[in-house]
Amino acid sequence: MAKIIAISNRKGGTGKTTVAVNLAAELAALGRRVLLVDLDSQGHCATGLGVQVDKGAPTAHDIFLDPRANLNAAARRTDDPNLALVPADQLFEHGSGPRDERRLALALAHEDIAADFDLVILDTPPSLDHLLLNALTAAHWVLVPYVPHQLSLEGMRQLMRVLFKVMSGANPQLKILGLLPTMAAEHIRQHRLVTGEVSRQFGAPRVLAGIRNDIRLAEAFGAGKPIRRYAPKCRGAEDFAALAATLAPLVDER
Repeated sequence: MAKIIAISNRKGGTGKTTVAVNLAAELAALGRRVLLVDLDSQGHCATGLGVQVDKGAPTAHDIFLDPRANLNAAARRTDDPNLALVPADQLFEHGSGPRDERRLALALAHEDIAADFDLVILDTPPSLDHLLLNALTAAHWVLVPYVPHQLSLEGMRQLMRVLFKVMSGANPQLKILGLLPTMAAEHIRQHRLVTGEVSRQFGAPRVLAGIRNDIRLAEAFGAGKPIRRYAPKCRGAEDFAALAATLAPLVDER
């Protein structure tokens, strides 16, 4: 079975999709066969990878409406070798579909996924609904991006309450892969203070080296490319390459 990482935070605007797209691209560049599944109906993963989603094309959200839907059939190859995308349905209504929290886990356990991919990365919506619970129930790991602002602490506390509930019930194998500062700037005192508080509350070993603030990350999305292809020498590209190099052995060990 493919290893599964959910990228999640209850607070919006933390760079979840930027992390999902660029981490997926970096891990694919390291030789892992990666499937990126976009569960956020904003559909920004397709934008970040330059994938055009035609009207009526299969999407990740089909499995929540049709138990016969196949995620592998909805996977689209990208311009990055070893990386495929299951895009989101931008018209999907988050309250629709049955409240079955294992629908995604069952879809990812399909033999086609296991045969074609080593790793699945889930970009999750910030809302607490059955999509987020499906992602956390299916995942082996959860990676939590956060912007080092005071409001992020509350979003992380809310997510941790959800995580502990899932870990003690539907998915006891779920583990926290790391807490990832994004849009980080060491020279800003508030950023240092908030990350220090995150370390104190959730454990310093869980806090990863951050993704520094870099306008080229936003530009790369506009160009429909991961940062490693858009500006491979910028600090954002350096940080995502370092993140992938750090996380790959941890995930491979499982």
